[in-house]
Amino acid sequence: MKDDIRLTQFSHGGGCGCKIAPAILHEILARTPPAAGFADLLVGTESSDDAAVYRLNDEQAVIATTDFFMPIVDDPCDFGRIAATNALSDIYAMGGRPIFALALVGMPIDKLPVTTIQQILAGGEAVCRAAGIPIAGGHSIDAPEPIYGLVGIGLVHPGHVKRNDCARAGDVLILGKPIGVGVLSAALKKCELSAQGYEQMLAATTRLNTVGTRLGEMAAVHAMTDVTGFGLLGHLLEICRGSRLGAALDYASIPVLSVAQELAQDGYSTGAAERNWASYGGEVELPAALAEWQRKLLCDPQTSGGLLVACAAEAADQVLQAFQAEGFEGTAVIGRMEDAPPRVRVAL
Repeated sequence: MKDDIRLTQFSHGGGCGCKIAPAILHEILARTPPAAGFADLLVGTESSDDAAVYRLNDEQAVIATTDFFMPIVDDPCDFGRIAATNALSDIYAMGGRPIFALALVGMPIDKLPVTTIQQILAGGEAVCRAAGIPIAGGHSIDAPEPIYGLVGIGLVHPGHVKRNDCARAGDVLILGKPIGVGVLSAALKKCELSAQGYEQMLAATTRLNTVGTRLGEMAAVHAMTDVTGFGLLGHLLEICRGSRLGAALDYASIPVLSVAQELAQDGYSTGAAERNWASYGGEVELPAALAEWQRKLLCDPQTSGGLLVACAAEAADQVLQAFQAEGFEGTAVIGRMEDAPPRVRVAL
């Protein structure tokens, strides 16, 4: 077997672009009953939130989440790093800190060298070491497409849990990372991504959202989620629906990876961006002057994307400082929540 195999040649969709479209997922889950009758289940399936949270006692609640996907890049170690970073993000998005992880591994054993699989696992282990946690076990299967991810287990004080459905009218919206990862992945799959673009993609997707633990301790942070496969609009709409509020986005304030912006203007996009728009476009009000490539960026599936925070306006500077203290670049105020029906209104 060759050692120069491109991992992305095995995947029909890479990273969080693999996620089932929001409308189809809603239909699939329509008959799934809510987990009622468990008083200590603080967060379940009712709010489309990032992770489940179960109270252990007055001081501790356990956070449980899982995330896995097919390759978004060809370098096996980078694929492992991105997948692990993305999986742990949900714990930070709930305001918690991870304590250990389990690996989820599916590999086409007859097509990939053992050394390639070892490098994928090593990438995930490196991220977990950076997060200060062990990979304590896992499960593996022989699969037609390479799949890697983690089960993440974390802890949070029950009073510090940040849901995605508790935003308040007048809250400021802050985005922790620039968008555009899906566009970069589309160019990569066509072998047309520059070295600068790959560097930007890797820097964004392997940065742990550790600031979420600090934000969990801030009472002025009312709601939080991370932006992944449904794109910025999709995950903001989850906040809107859950909080029964509208949102206003200032397009000019939204941070975008510079190479992704150039590629988007040249027509690069993902099929997932169109599936996302087909799922929730009817809940979004766009200005007539917004270009097609700009609309697609708003729906662009993010892999290991940034935290989206709804906080009291007077706490915006404190939240921005928390991001800056942990080295996040490009964090920005991008809009606010409104006392209006659950829709997103975009302004140029």
